[in-house]
Amino acid sequence: MKNLLTSSQMRNADAYTIKHQSISSINLMEKAAKAFVKVFKKEVPNKEARISILCGQGNNGGDGLAIARLLYGENYKEIAVYLIDFSENQSEDNKKNIKRLLKFKIPVVIIKGIEELKNLQADIIVDAILGSGLNKPLQGNYADTASFVNDLNAKVIAVDVPTGFNSEGGIAEKYSGIKADLTICFQRPKINFFFPESVKALSRFKVVDIGLDENFIENQKSEWKLTTEQGIKKLIKPRKNFSHKGTYGHALIVAGNNTTMGAALLAASACIHSGAGLTTVCLPQSGLIALNTSLPEAMALPRNQHLAMEAFDKLSAIAVGPGLGIEEENEEILEKLVNLRKPLVLDADALTLLSQRGDLLYELPAQSILTPHMKEFDRLFGEHKNWWKRVETARREAVERGLIFVLKNQYTFVCLPDGDVHINSTGNPAMASGGMGDVLTGIITGLMAQSYSSADAAILGAYLHGKAGDELAKKRFTVSASQLALQIPKTIKRIIK
Repeated sequence: MKNLLTSSQMRNADAYTIKHQSISSINLMEKAAKAFVKVFKKEVPNKEARISILCGQGNNGGDGLAIARLLYGENYKEIAVYLIDFSENQSEDNKKNIKRLLKFKIPVVIIKGIEELKNLQADIIVDAILGSGLNKPLQGNYADTASFVNDLNAKVIAVDVPTGFNSEGGIAEKYSGIKADLTICFQRPKINFFFPESVKALSRFKVVDIGLDENFIENQKSEWKLTTEQGIKKLIKPRKNFSHKGTYGHALIVAGNNTTMGAALLAASACIHSGAGLTTVCLPQSGLIALNTSLPEAMALPRNQHLAMEAFDKLSAIAVGPGLGIEEENEEILEKLVNLRKPLVLDADALTLLSQRGDLLYELPAQSILTPHMKEFDRLFGEHKNWWKRVETARREAVERGLIFVLKNQYTFVCLPDGDVHINSTGNPAMASGGMGDVLTGIITGLMAQSYSSADAAILGAYLHGKAGDELAKKRFTVSASQLALQIPKTIKRIIK
């Protein structure tokens, strides 16, 4: 896993690298500009494109000045630089790069007010006005410039971070900064790139290595972690000789109702295909034919029987919720499961029942995993102004009560009892279809049955879920939940090769 740092921590990483790698700040800026240009060339192969580079007076602007010079050296023919001179503060590296730039035949226009930009015409705008560290909305000339850029019919590529976008902390409801089609950021993505509200500021981002000291970055104290395939590979337990079905645990899926058996079947299929040795589905009598027909590997525990506590004693992992229904008898089953004092995986209708039974919510066994989407989470813990506040609440509840939250979105946040928040970046829009949450629940439960810790099961489950979807999406416009469940063992096999 990789540490994600705040903007101030990244500046410390810059300073540490400069000091301990015997590289000057201006040469580090040059490395960053070269890394940016390498990606830019692939994004904009047309050397005839009209490129306008808007440079502020700080180091972000210094990057932009170096980028202009390097693009000129790559034979881009229509480059113009606009010096956004709205402040009296100019960094030393910015001054040095202006001197370097003036040796080349690149038009440079000094902008003192927004009206001086009116004649700008471009196919590509490179936004290098303001960098990271901003913590308040743009105002005055900066806000006017952002509005002007956003109204242009041009592709916008931001340097490190779009002007006006804060790298961490709650994202303002009304965004006044530049909207970038692409952000090319340095060494690490900004924490806020993973929050849904970031769509106001950027459509996509790419990360380039600029040579910052990785040991320093990884040794910084940060609760924000980015899940990586290298880290996942270390978590997966290879199967050993002489193991058998008992080695890999017995999972129970309490799910399904008369009209929602599909959810139970999807969760059970994912549990089986993620490697559980035995999988039992606790379901209504009406679902037995469907289960036996579609999943002969699964066993059944009909819910019309008297379910004594002893029925659950020898189970390795228990999930409850997918398609369950919120009838009184299901509430009673949930209460029994909570009283077992074993970690549970709770999803869908189980979360709805918990929102109605605060006493059960606050009696959940430690290391239980809750997998809510936004509305389910807010039903449990109240409305939240933005996703930053939502993740803060999940992190606090995880720490105080020893729970694990898998907050589902395009980027899933896994909040752990130690205070860490693991961000999963796998997954894609092709997976936007019904049943995906049921499959995620099944994967996590199957991993817990195999003696993965709750934390590892949540992190690994979220990654495998999205990665399997990514692999399927290479050949499909859309991906179904049934296809995803079948893909899981193939994805695991590829990772551990």
